[in-house]
Amino acid sequence: MKKLLYLCTIALLAVLTACGSKSTSGETPEEIIIGYFPNINHVAGMVAEEKNFYEETLPDGTEVSYKYFPDGSSFMTAIETGEIHGGLVGPGPAMNHFTNGAKINILAAGSTGGTVIMARKDSGITSPEDIKGKTFISPRVGCTHDVQFETLMMREFGMKSDRLNGDMKHVTGKPATYAQQFANGKVDVATVPEPWASYIEEEGYGEVLIDTKNVAYGETLPAAVFVTSSDLVENDSELVQKLVDGHMKATEFIQENPDESKTIAINKIKDITEQELSRSVIDSAWERITFTYEINPDYLQMFANSSFDLEFLKEKPDLEGLVDKSFIE
Repeated sequence: MKKLLYLCTIALLAVLTACGSKSTSGETPEEIIIGYFPNINHVAGMVAEEKNFYEETLPDGTEVSYKYFPDGSSFMTAIETGEIHGGLVGPGPAMNHFTNGAKINILAAGSTGGTVIMARKDSGITSPEDIKGKTFISPRVGCTHDVQFETLMMREFGMKSDRLNGDMKHVTGKPATYAQQFANGKVDVATVPEPWASYIEEEGYGEVLIDTKNVAYGETLPAAVFVTSSDLVENDSELVQKLVDGHMKATEFIQENPDESKTIAINKIKDITEQELSRSVIDSAWERITFTYEINPDYLQMFANSSFDLEFLKEKPDLEGLVDKSFIE
């Protein structure tokens, strides 16, 4: 009887221990879904898709599919609901959702740079001071490019958007439509992610007003970050490592094979947006971007503080726990 009781106790302890432990590996889903935008800052996603890098790092037979997003808000919703397993998004949406309680982690960078402030041709804008009273466009309210632009204008020129009872009117739209918005005279200024800045410049719809290096956090802030859910990190770290490995392989391929990567970007952007960009546009855009998976959390915190200053965030943010660099080290 005592022996039976002892065995039952051991069995019960084993069950309780298993229930209380954090799983570090699990069965890889039959399908992995990766998200990214049709922007040059997201070329790592395009290259990974074209070269099947995730298929190389994931277990044999895993199906990998891709979903393309027009803005960071829809991407972050897809991460939070489990619609996608990971992918590339601007740091602004990732930080905003994290501070609002989203269980997500930034695991790596995708690129830095690539934001350009453009003025419409014949708008009469020849300097940043001329933006007062004009209409500017960004992909989304509070997105990365919006924060970079509004931070610069507020700090350097004392201007705010109409959202803050300021003297700049703000509208939103997809970056691929900015050239037409300029052509129609609907907007005067655009905070533009590449390659659309170089496209606008080449086609003569607008001119560079503030280049990447002079935009707020222009060369230091990650323009794209690789994100997944905290639940996936906690419950299946082996799968997460395989995803990050695929992303790093794509980034290293871009660094070592820029010409082929440019061709991939041209073809993927055409497939997704139905717009074919010239090689000269891509060459120009490439000069404003650095492709890297290395990430510095300090720059993200400074950027988040700017989001608070602009009242995109209700409380001053603490990004402790958002970035997990362990998968790239």
